[in-house]
Amino acid sequence: MRYFTLVCDYDGTLAQDARVSEHTIQSLERFLSSGRKLIMVTGRELDDLKQNFDRLDLFERVVAENGALLYRPAAHEVKNLGDPPPPEFIAELEKRGVYPISVGNVIVSTWRPHETIVLEAIRDFGLEMQVIFNKGAVMVLPSGVNKATGLRQALHELRLSRHNAVGIGDAENDHAFLSLCECAVAVANALPMIKERCDQVTNGAYGNGVVELIDRIIASDLSEIESQRVRHNITIGTRADGQEMHFNPYGINLLLAGSSQGGKTTLATGIIERLVESDYQLCVNDPEGDYSSIDGVVSLGDRERVPSADEVLEILAKPEESVVTNLLGLALEHRPSFFVELLPRLQELRARTGRPHWIIVDEAHHLLPSSWDPVPLTFPQGSAGMMFITLKPDHVSTVVLSTVDTIIAIGEAPENTINAFCDAVGEKRPSLDPVKLNSGEAIVWSRRSEEGPVWIRTHPPRSERRRHHRKYAKGELAPEISFYFRGPEDKLKLRAQNLVLFLQLAEGVDDETWLYHLRQGEYSRWFREVIKDDELADETASIEQQQEITAEESRKLIRSAIERRYTAPA
Repeated sequence: MRYFTLVCDYDGTLAQDARVSEHTIQSLERFLSSGRKLIMVTGRELDDLKQNFDRLDLFERVVAENGALLYRPAAHEVKNLGDPPPPEFIAELEKRGVYPISVGNVIVSTWRPHETIVLEAIRDFGLEMQVIFNKGAVMVLPSGVNKATGLRQALHELRLSRHNAVGIGDAENDHAFLSLCECAVAVANALPMIKERCDQVTNGAYGNGVVELIDRIIASDLSEIESQRVRHNITIGTRADGQEMHFNPYGINLLLAGSSQGGKTTLATGIIERLVESDYQLCVNDPEGDYSSIDGVVSLGDRERVPSADEVLEILAKPEESVVTNLLGLALEHRPSFFVELLPRLQELRARTGRPHWIIVDEAHHLLPSSWDPVPLTFPQGSAGMMFITLKPDHVSTVVLSTVDTIIAIGEAPENTINAFCDAVGEKRPSLDPVKLNSGEAIVWSRRSEEGPVWIRTHPPRSERRRHHRKYAKGELAPEISFYFRGPEDKLKLRAQNLVLFLQLAEGVDDETWLYHLRQGEYSRWFREVIKDDELADETASIEQQQEITAEESRKLIRSAIERRYTAPA
């Protein structure tokens, strides 16, 4: 099961003319009986909502006041998610003729055309408040509070991930929470701008649209619209024609394979970073301790201490946390058994919660060797959201390889890597000529696509860029690749072994020497070939090509270009 939660707006979605039909309520009950949960998000104040709808018990959480109040129906508990409005602000609105006006725990509501008066009062009082529109309604809330922030709090309390949630709504104030959900649906009566931004629009209006959506979730988990949804796709790199290549973060398995020192860890780190940045939960199984320093991921274990499965599951109980299991403290021969014991527990957690969204297995040829013959419960067919990283795909279990959808081959002879995979699973080899890949390049082949293998330039991880910046800003480049200020008559030999020294020397050399190298295009050439920064090189080349530019002006511009990228504070 993928979608564990349905997040519903009230007015215009569940309710028509403030009332929810019995047919819609029966559908909500059927949704709950499937083992899923309901959350409501509404702009209404809680007391007003209760007067119009007596089945809040169906919902695990109610986000009211457009994100400013959280209600727990089972416990009848209310939690404000913002500060109440100042009484003098309310008095001023009344004084200026704003009517009708309603004041909740946090929200202040009125109707058009009073928005101008409201904004002027906010300005005059110097308040950090915002105005949100809902068709004709004008809602005043603390800055930054909306349906999405309230939904985040509800999901956090319930230990649910937004990537396992479907949202359905109809109006402009719903856009924030719909964007947060993995799948966004608009009812047929929704505003055109909401329909345009959603993944799907129901045929039915109001509660009938909700019933229609519930029927589809229970029947198919919305698998029929998966190919239409691209807003959550994760970038791998850029094709030769400049188009980015992505992969769907749900429902597929990746194999990252290639020769030693080919850049597998760098590429995998970039993919992991982008998944974590997008709030997907990961469990990275790391036999060699290569991924312990990734931002936003909890690392368990080191050379002295072996992590336990209970620790891993305790971290993963929180949807916002991802984990790396560092197995360096475990003897080589015991690492496969650790992972084989952990895997069923991860699968069981997935069955209950849909998480972790990705299980990443480094050294897959060791943790899941070709001799491994798992029972279906250990590695069921259809297992998705897995990435296997290996030197030799033909040394990985064929049961595992058969689940792979996309192969990313790097390093020397990527055609041999793909051919080895095909031979292992008994599949026809794709047409691929021998190719020599440079660092940061890969061949990507999707088995389920009619398109053949594709060359890409991979996107480096942030951590790699940080190392790159440290190396070239303050590191020690070898003499043969350092920059030398020599001048037109080759009288000087001032060596810049990094960018900081380059800038220092640039300030000290005479104008004739500086302009000599500038006119020869040597600065941009060094930035491109040695520093490997095409953007810096392109900007510098455009400076070098300005015929009338002075030494002082060009120094200033090139210094600025370098400092923005390398030496400015983070």
